[in-house]
Amino acid sequence: MTQPLAERLQVALQYVLPKQALTAAAGAFARWHGGAVTTAAIRAFVRRYGVDMDEAADPDPAAYQTFNDFFTRALRPATRPLADAEWICPVDGAISQCGRIESGRLLQAKGHDYSARALLGGDAALAASFDGGHFATLYLSPRDYHRIHMPAAGRLRRMLHVPGALFSVN
Repeated sequence: MTQPLAERLQVALQYVLPKQALTAAAGAFARWHGGAVTTAAIRAFVRRYGVDMDEAADPDPAAYQTFNDFFTRALRPATRPLADAEWICPVDGAISQCGRIESGRLLQAKGHDYSARALLGGDAALAASFDGGHFATLYLSPRDYHRIHMPAAGRLRRMLHVPGALFSVN
């Protein structure tokens, strides 16, 4: 099946446009305290993507000083009760792919395939420690709540920045 021209053009533009500059500009806009302009952008985003603001701790778009504040908004208490289950999802999203991590197994994210080693910044030993485990790729749409929760006791021991090309989901 052939993709519509608009989709093919959107994908092609991601290879031509200066991704880092556009990402930096989008990040600056997300952190910008733009007053009425920020509020108008948030209202337009809510309408465009059908964001359910009734779930938000503060449902008024004018309450958010930046787009990033809105994007990482808190939810009302008890909006997401924890299920009494062995496995629960740490985000509002849909599982787009899951499976076992095996030698040579590629993990898919945003329409691109990656090896565990590539996703872990080229660290072969770290990638090997995940061999035999399982993975899940979770897709968060623009309308989804974007905070990530850890439904277990734990402590962050390490963060790893992996440079590379940035691609839009759509």
